[in-house]
Amino acid sequence: MSSFYDFTAETLDGKPAPLAEWKDKVVLVVNTASKCGFTPQYAGLEELYRKYQDRGFTVLGFPCNQFGAQEPGNAEEIANFCSLTYEVDFPMMAKVDVNGPKTHPLYAWLKHEKKGLLGSESVKWNFTKFLVDRKGQVAGRFAPTDTPQSLEGAIEALL
Repeated sequence: MSSFYDFTAETLDGKPAPLAEWKDKVVLVVNTASKCGFTPQYAGLEELYRKYQDRGFTVLGFPCNQFGAQEPGNAEEIANFCSLTYEVDFPMMAKVDVNGPKTHPLYAWLKHEKKGLLGSESVKWNFTKFLVDRKGQVAGRFAPTDTPQSLEGAIEALL
């Protein structure tokens, strides 16, 4: 696989989501969790989504329970939390693994394309962000401590 668009995910409500649906868009892929110190970033992610969606930008949230078991809920609980607590309107996908033997194929590709500190491919924690350009290539990888607002320059450069 050589492009973001070659992968398929599953929506939070269990429907297939070929990532080609977002062809020619700039996409921010984020592994999320509802009970993490970085969880308030949902608000900033939603703000970015609303600000730039008309220019061809989207955020895709991928809940993950691999870090401190901070996403224990099922799909309905995650959807309710995101909607009621942060008014999340950007697409949320089904819960995935981002590390280990059951790593979702998209995350295996993202990590290989844009390595982390010291060449590490592992995702270190919740709210690691991958920025994908309009051609389906990984343009950036950002740490959980990078706020959504700090990514605006990188996003605007790709729009």
